[in-house]
Amino acid sequence: MPGLLTAVVALAIAFSVHAAVPALPAMTLAVVLGLLAANLPFTAVWTAGRARPGLDFAGKHLMRGGIVLLGLKVGIADVLGLGWTSLLLIAGVVLASFAGTYGISRLFRLPREASLLIATGFSICGASAIGAMAAVRRIRHPDTVLPVALVTLCGTLAIGVLPLLVHPLRLSPEIFGAWTGASVHDVGQVVATAQTAGPAALAIAVVVKLTRVILLAPMVAAAGVHQRIVSVRRTHRAGKVQPGANAELPLVTPERLPPVVPLFVVGFVVLVALRSTGWVSAGWLEAAAALQDILLGGALFGLGSAVRIHTLLHTGLRAVMAALAAWLLIAVLGLAAAFLMIQ
Repeated sequence: MPGLLTAVVALAIAFSVHAAVPALPAMTLAVVLGLLAANLPFTAVWTAGRARPGLDFAGKHLMRGGIVLLGLKVGIADVLGLGWTSLLLIAGVVLASFAGTYGISRLFRLPREASLLIATGFSICGASAIGAMAAVRRIRHPDTVLPVALVTLCGTLAIGVLPLLVHPLRLSPEIFGAWTGASVHDVGQVVATAQTAGPAALAIAVVVKLTRVILLAPMVAAAGVHQRIVSVRRTHRAGKVQPGANAELPLVTPERLPPVVPLFVVGFVVLVALRSTGWVSAGWLEAAAALQDILLGGALFGLGSAVRIHTLLHTGLRAVMAALAAWLLIAVLGLAAAFLMIQ
């Protein structure tokens, strides 16, 4: 309870600042407040002590609830309205971003699991995708902290940098919006970046971004299938057969295997389908969006409160360099796709 109440106070501050300065996304502010709480002398003891269990609960379980509700933002009709050429381009950007980011992370000698989480967050939808991938790969919650910090850092960087390139690159609002949707990580960061170029840019940015979001389910499912195959092979390799005996390899029971798709990702898909029917009223959609912001904001504050800056500087410098290189790669890929989509 102490940790959850701390997250509530932080969320109130984040939403208040966002209301006063709309260009600052509430989700980014939640992470920043978490970082401050973890590293300021008079709050670090609290977040590392009595508040830690509640903050860890928020970082894991509130994140999953937020991912489920994210499905209500995605309408299949809006996605299909882009046209098949655009859909293939967006899927290509996601796959190339994932492979490129993973390769860059491994080039910087980051661990495989950290590389996987960074690639997932950068290519799909930020911290939400990291939480989903960590669940299906059974990656420990503390190991998600650094990838979330990196995706937040680079997404925040995009908010400041991308609008400055509109005039030098002579981008139309539509191209800028498509570029933002194809390359910026989190939904809130996409909105904050695209709105600087007007409503036309914002409209296409959101649709392109949500098209990337819908790829979360198949990406996680593919990772789940791979993890299950690996688990089965390891189980069989670990089986001991006595020489000369007609023994069989140990049976692989379902409860010992990782899930192909976590239950909360199934919930995400169900809510995508529900949104696409048109049965959900605008009022319910607004309420769900507000609840989603609360859940994800609390989760991001919890994750941010686990990041110690001195530890990050000592152990995460290579990760920061890898993240910046990946951010640049995705920006280039997204810009190329935007020019091809908007002709």
